[in-house]
Amino acid sequence: MIVNLQTDGWEIIYHRAHALLAAQIAGYWDFSKKTYRLYETIAAIAHHDHLEKEWEGNELTEAGAPLDFTLDKESPIDKLKQHADEALYQGRWVAMLISMHLCFLNQAKGEEDPEMANFLKEQRQRQAQWQAELGVTQEDAEKAYTFMRWCDRMSLILSQRQIPAAGRQLEITKGPDGKQYNVHELDSGDLCVTPWPFSCDKFTVMVDASYLSQLQFKSNEELTKALMEAPRKTLAWTLRKSDD
Repeated sequence: MIVNLQTDGWEIIYHRAHALLAAQIAGYWDFSKKTYRLYETIAAIAHHDHLEKEWEGNELTEAGAPLDFTLDKESPIDKLKQHADEALYQGRWVAMLISMHLCFLNQAKGEEDPEMANFLKEQRQRQAQWQAELGVTQEDAEKAYTFMRWCDRMSLILSQRQIPAAGRQLEITKGPDGKQYNVHELDSGDLCVTPWPFSCDKFTVMVDASYLSQLQFKSNEELTKALMEAPRKTLAWTLRKSDD
């Protein structure tokens, strides 16, 4: 879960909803020069966080607050393997990108955990095999994954409400073209990405959020029940190309 503290409780955005937001952003990219297997890549972006299942396992901090994903350091190998294996049902391209994402997220843990190191080695071998079978160069695979990670990062910036005030620039990350991208708020309240990478001059993306007024919970079951009954609303952001 993505957990944002509010003055009257918690704002919760599920990880799979954040992934769908990332896929919306991806759909507006300017693909006139390179497609990166557009539809399969967007499918991978939309499903890259299906490992996160908010109803399973511990979802509370020690203080009883909803557990934000940044505080959850658990990455069971069996669940990572399952996520990588299930991605293959959508095809090798999707599986390759999901596998690359799992390696990116867990690369630091591989330096300390032999079991994780073996998992990462196995995944990189599978990636190489799929690239060979699909006739894809490692460079093109890396560009596609860089695009996926860019969209993921942009979605997290929105979902975690990280846009700075007063029009200050926030670095997103480098795109598949190697350029560095930033985002800032315009005087109108719309957002602008520079340089502008999208196919149209203005568009809106949305995500569902749930709201909890209760600050602490005694158990995961209590939190789960509260989330199922929580009111929801749609959050929307309009991105617009600057006139400057």
